[in-house]
Amino acid sequence: MSKSASNFRTPRSRALGLGSAKHGVSHFIVERVSGLALIPLGLWGAFAALRLSGGDYEGAMAWVGQPVNAVLLCLLLVVGLIHLKNAMQVVVEDYIEGFGAKTALLLLNLFVSVLAGALGVFAIVKIALTGAL
Repeated sequence: MSKSASNFRTPRSRALGLGSAKHGVSHFIVERVSGLALIPLGLWGAFAALRLSGGDYEGAMAWVGQPVNAVLLCLLLVVGLIHLKNAMQVVVEDYIEGFGAKTALLLLNLFVSVLAGALGVFAIVKIALTGAL
């Protein structure tokens, strides 16, 4: 460690050798990248929803059956769930005190996110390939 960097640490942290846990950077990057990716995907999704709102069931099925729409719909779902999972993880880690409750909520968050993603992608792919749900 350089001399100037150690000046910013407290005497207690220098004595204990405490420093960064070195795992927050990847979480920070995933939050920012997923947030940026949701901007165009969210605009596309809102435009698509407005366009489909006046149609019927068969029209919506035909729309999802188009490859570009199916892929973009899957991306919107997966990126949105990744962003939601990370946001909820931060809330749980920051505001839940007990170890057991925190662990249970983090596992529930992961389970619900993966289950919702799997079911959603399965439904979109099934509609895109067969034309019916």
